[in-house]
Amino acid sequence: MNMTSNTPANAKKSVQWKRHFTWIVVLVLMVVALGYGFRPQPRQVDIATATRAPLQVTIEEEGKTRVIDRYVITAQVAGTTCRMDLNVGDTVTKHQVLVNINPLPSQALDPRAHAQAQAKVAAAKAALNAAQQNVGAAQADADLATKEVQRLQPLAEKGHVSIGQLDQAEAVKRSSVAALRSAVFAVDVAKYELAAAQTALQYTGDQSSNSADIIPVRAPIDGRVLKLQQECEGVVAPGTPLLEIGDTRSLEIATDVLSADAVKIKPGMKVLYERWGGELPLEGQVLRVEPVGFTKVSALGVEEQRVLVISGITSDPERWQNLGDGYRVESRFILWQQPDVLQIPLSALFRSGDQWALFVVNNNKAERRLVKVGQRNGLSAQILEGLAAGEAVITHPDDRIEEGVRVKAR
Repeated sequence: MNMTSNTPANAKKSVQWKRHFTWIVVLVLMVVALGYGFRPQPRQVDIATATRAPLQVTIEEEGKTRVIDRYVITAQVAGTTCRMDLNVGDTVTKHQVLVNINPLPSQALDPRAHAQAQAKVAAAKAALNAAQQNVGAAQADADLATKEVQRLQPLAEKGHVSIGQLDQAEAVKRSSVAALRSAVFAVDVAKYELAAAQTALQYTGDQSSNSADIIPVRAPIDGRVLKLQQECEGVVAPGTPLLEIGDTRSLEIATDVLSADAVKIKPGMKVLYERWGGELPLEGQVLRVEPVGFTKVSALGVEEQRVLVISGITSDPERWQNLGDGYRVESRFILWQQPDVLQIPLSALFRSGDQWALFVVNNNKAERRLVKVGQRNGLSAQILEGLAAGEAVITHPDDRIEEGVRVKAR
């Protein structure tokens, strides 16, 4: 009877217990879901791996090729040039006639100028006669002084005359010989002045048609025509530029760099020339860094002090034989390089006081670490201490990245 009466009560308690258990489970699941939903999410970051690879520290600037030996051919005399049959780029050989110059006719003299020219000829003749007479007088004085020295020298050796008298005679001899040389030079000057006066009088208003009077302008070297200044026929003055020639097989690279970078570049330093038109870079070597700078306005309107760095091409000439004067290249000066360097992206570093620091990813958490940095270029940095190869570092860390923050790769 007792067991029959307790059965409904037990069943009721069992139902209530199951109902309470169900609510407890629901509450626990809700708490777990809320906790999971509001737990801190890991920060998405960019991650790079520290690797060992070659590293270069370089300075890159734009340069231009130029001919090493450039010759500006000028007119030797005033005259009329014929039309040139040359074009820019034409090949010329040494001693080849580039252009002929027909000298201008002499200026015609009016009666007054003609009389003055005749007077100059007569004066030049008289000056020549006077100079010749002076030579005779100077010759006589020199002979007399020589004989006086020859007479006094044995007497001075025997003590009949003083050494001072002999020295005075030798001084007179030297003075007489110098005066003789001066008189001889004066005769030469008088002859040249007479020839000039006679030429001015003889060729007044004369224009010879003799082909021997035409002056040829010849090429000083084997090369190519770089520029034509006087292409058409016309009158030229002495020293007028006619054309420029040079040997395009001998090129150098002129690169203007910032003065702050120029002090880091030394003669003999290796250079790579890129974007010159070929598939592979050309190699070169710094020849000199010019000691004088100049001001150049950048594309942003900022005045910069620049310095020219002159370098030569050491690659096989057959590779760059199509380069000419004034061609553009990208010069990359190698300041430092090593074949096996532990390096990371430069963007992973930041300053922590007076030291360099970075964040290493350790067990999906950010770990702040101080490192010692060596060489740097625009993309990578050498790590000397504080990091091992294969470790992952965070690049471009922002203010939300702190010690212990959970992170994951973006």
